[in-house]
Amino acid sequence: MTTTERVAKVVLVDIEGTTTSISFVHDVLFPYAKENVENFLRDSWASDDTKQIVQDLQQVPQFADYKDTLSAPSAELDAKLITGFVRYLIDKDLKVTPMKTLQGLIWAQGYASGELKGHVYEDVPAAFQTWRDAGLQIGVYSSGSVAAQKLIFGHSIAGNLTTHISAYFDTHVGHKQEQNSYENISKSLGVAPERIIFLTDIPGEAAAARSAGLQAILLQRPGNAALTDSQKSTYEVIQDFKTLYSLKLP
Repeated sequence: MTTTERVAKVVLVDIEGTTTSISFVHDVLFPYAKENVENFLRDSWASDDTKQIVQDLQQVPQFADYKDTLSAPSAELDAKLITGFVRYLIDKDLKVTPMKTLQGLIWAQGYASGELKGHVYEDVPAAFQTWRDAGLQIGVYSSGSVAAQKLIFGHSIAGNLTTHISAYFDTHVGHKQEQNSYENISKSLGVAPERIIFLTDIPGEAAAARSAGLQAILLQRPGNAALTDSQKSTYEVIQDFKTLYSLKLP
């Protein structure tokens, strides 16, 4: 099926490598979180939100691994220890839910101050507008927290795009390369899986979505990982959203 023949009720978009450049996430957002995590933790250490995040981080299997790397592990749980662990997770690009929640809180301060503006490709705002005008719903599914997703689109270089988006999903619904996650999203939306189009740059995610019955299309944006010939023959591959401007309801 080609893009001009596709129909759907929901367009479900990934963020990194799909609506937003990978370089923005890795060269802007992650370094900002690494640089500001210690001050954030020290300033908010006594808050209930931070206490919960710290408690959750200690339950992550990698926490023990991280402490084993320390020459002189801290005898007490403090902001310095958790800061080091969060930076360790960021460096390894591990998709750990409490760390993603913490990053979202740190980024919120950056967006509020104007230090951060969410990157979106130039074709994204027009696609969102076109799909909404055609009566389609737009959802977001990213490993970044829902709060962080709303920040990127709410404070984007193209303005506030959240008015177009009706649903957000993160790893609380399941991991992105697991079929069950997409089944959960379909149920949450109340839309049959075959009426949902998932747009992503990761073949493993496309495979999981397709196994759940969703339509899946791969994005080959600048800076994305190269696709193999097998992946190109297995999935429809597009360079941007422009070929999907013609999407219609069933």
